[in-house]
Amino acid sequence: MIPCWRYLRSSKSVLGFVFVASVIWLLLDMAVLRLSVRDVNTRLLKERVIRRQDLTRRQDKVTPLMETFLEESVVKQEVSDKVSDGVDVQPVGLYRRRKDKAAVKDNQNRRGNPSKVKPDSVAKEPVDLQNGVEKNDSVALSRRAVNAKIIEPAKAAPNTSVRVFNQPRAVKEQPPVQELPLKEDNQKEPPNQGARNTSSAKDEKLQLQNNSIVAHPVKASVHQVLSLDATAAPRDPDAVGQFGQPATVPSEDSVKMKQRWNEGFFNVYLSEQIPLDRAIPDTRPEICAGNVVHDELPSTSVILCFVDEVWSTLLRSVHSVLNRSPPHLLKEIILVDDFSKKRYLKENLDHYMANFSKVRIIHLQERQGLIRARMAGAAVATGEVLTFLDSHVECNVGWLEPLLERIYLDRSKVACPVIDVISDQDMSYKMVDNFQRGIFTWPLTFGWNALSDEYVKKNNMTAADPIRCPVMAGGLFSIDKKYFYQLGAYDPGLEVWGGENMEISFKVWMCGGQIEIIPCSRVGHIFRGQNPYQFPNDRRKTVERNLARVAEVWLDEYKELFYGHGYRHLLDNIVSDIGDLSQQIQLRAKLKCKSFKWYLDNVYPELEAPLVKAAGLVFNRGLRTCLSVHAGVLFFETCDLSKQSQHFNYTWLKQIRQEDMCVDHNEGRLILQPCSVERTALHWLHKSSKSKLPQHLVAENGGKQACMEVIKSSKVHILHLAACNVDSLFQQWEFTNYYAQ
Repeated sequence: MIPCWRYLRSSKSVLGFVFVASVIWLLLDMAVLRLSVRDVNTRLLKERVIRRQDLTRRQDKVTPLMETFLEESVVKQEVSDKVSDGVDVQPVGLYRRRKDKAAVKDNQNRRGNPSKVKPDSVAKEPVDLQNGVEKNDSVALSRRAVNAKIIEPAKAAPNTSVRVFNQPRAVKEQPPVQELPLKEDNQKEPPNQGARNTSSAKDEKLQLQNNSIVAHPVKASVHQVLSLDATAAPRDPDAVGQFGQPATVPSEDSVKMKQRWNEGFFNVYLSEQIPLDRAIPDTRPEICAGNVVHDELPSTSVILCFVDEVWSTLLRSVHSVLNRSPPHLLKEIILVDDFSKKRYLKENLDHYMANFSKVRIIHLQERQGLIRARMAGAAVATGEVLTFLDSHVECNVGWLEPLLERIYLDRSKVACPVIDVISDQDMSYKMVDNFQRGIFTWPLTFGWNALSDEYVKKNNMTAADPIRCPVMAGGLFSIDKKYFYQLGAYDPGLEVWGGENMEISFKVWMCGGQIEIIPCSRVGHIFRGQNPYQFPNDRRKTVERNLARVAEVWLDEYKELFYGHGYRHLLDNIVSDIGDLSQQIQLRAKLKCKSFKWYLDNVYPELEAPLVKAAGLVFNRGLRTCLSVHAGVLFFETCDLSKQSQHFNYTWLKQIRQEDMCVDHNEGRLILQPCSVERTALHWLHKSSKSKLPQHLVAENGGKQACMEVIKSSKVHILHLAACNVDSLFQQWEFTNYYAQ
């Protein structure tokens, strides 16, 4: 102390000491202030969410236990600063687990094995994975079934009855859906919400509600996306498939695995070893975690339709929605059982889901197929937005709000999540490329297409920007409920499954809407090699019939490309009856939808869609002259492109047309007849990769083949059918322009 005191006796030394101490004190004070502000901001966000949930609880009579769940599930934006004593916050999601493994509960108790679900045992100590608490005996597990009538605007099939479970209120008949004004083509696109902070310009976007245009407040409140991941107990890090990691089946169980494969056409045996609420990796682009969305987003009803779905994957789908969706936005989960035959999907499922107040079950009393099952679920939905999901998915953190945000900004947008892959072999969760969109190729075959680097650079896209999608996959999407019915919902004439994604995609784009893939919303999906369920009729015929309905209503003159790519047999009404199309054609006219050519030019210009395969002059190599028409008679003359009488089209229906007349034959002589799609005699093979006579015009006439040939004469050249000769130049023809093989 003496040396220090001697040092401080100097006035300059005292001032220096005071200065250093003041700086240190100031830095400490600033640190404390920063922590206080952060704590206040977090508390304000909590209070906002809790106040909103209090209002919802009073309306829907939700138990006070929900408040506990909300307090625990509010996002901690600074995760790294919130590590408490004895608790380790994991990097995936916002769940917590204790380091002491002895405190981890046995995962087998949380896998929901249907063989262990019994009414008595469930009623004693049911576990609510949504609220994170155990319920008492006040929860009534046996709920009386009620009959529900599927009402307009969704039309159910005749003689269809429905049993509804977990229905909180009687289904009221919906008022007629009034048409709401749609966005015009020249209306300015809302600013991109994908990667940039919400600005006042976004807050001024118009929201259509109650058949009137209501502007959002200029200073609408926003918050960062809530990356919730609730769970009833600390997750076991060593559980099978935890964190979306690949899992294997012991060699001694390989026989059991193979025996159960056909139950779902994926590794059913392995799926049952994985926890129902397992953690999965956050596959969103890093920028997504900092995105902001509006506080007043619309609520949604999540609809999952299934038939004979595997128990573990169905429950895992439901738990992923409950655990990773903001409770105030999740109005309900509607499970539509499309007349399953599996016994565990009846009473066992009803008893299990009785633990969750937001889950409702509809048991259809007749097999309706995916399309009508979705319409049955939509008919009883009470949310402002309909979110359709498959029954073998796992929703990722922060999946819901980005979808609802796009619809909040523009109700005519249909928002789709990025569909990550859950392996059908090892059940691992795999991220897919951000820059992918849904497309189709002829004949209306869905596929995925990666955006080119040039397209990404040209549009200055980030990994979080929404992607315009010409055709959606159809299994996972969100749509404004009023807009869904304004579009006429699904075509009720479509059967079971197939083509419904094409139908609604064309309808949305051509009738004033847009389809977008939202990279900040991720949902994993098991892609199966084949359907594990049976079709009421032949699967191939069902899909073909559905696609033919779509082509006839929406493709205009381009429907010939559909038929010409392998579906020409559907033109025969005796072979295929696609049903009445009058209502769908009237709906399109009523909505004032644009043409399919507009769709190709503005939505999907990359698709090659020439209306004909070849066109121009028809040149014969032997005569060195061209085919022509005069007074309805075929003859030959010197080739002249300026003469319209020499212009022919070779169509996708394999017809040689001159305006509305087609080249036909009569007792071997070739003549012109009015074109008809039913007559097989009018079909010609030319430039086919499968033909051994690519330069010839080969007439398809039953099982025999004959070629178009010209007989040279000093007076009149004769055009007729003759036996094909590969070396004859008088049987070889060439069109001026070829557009497709």
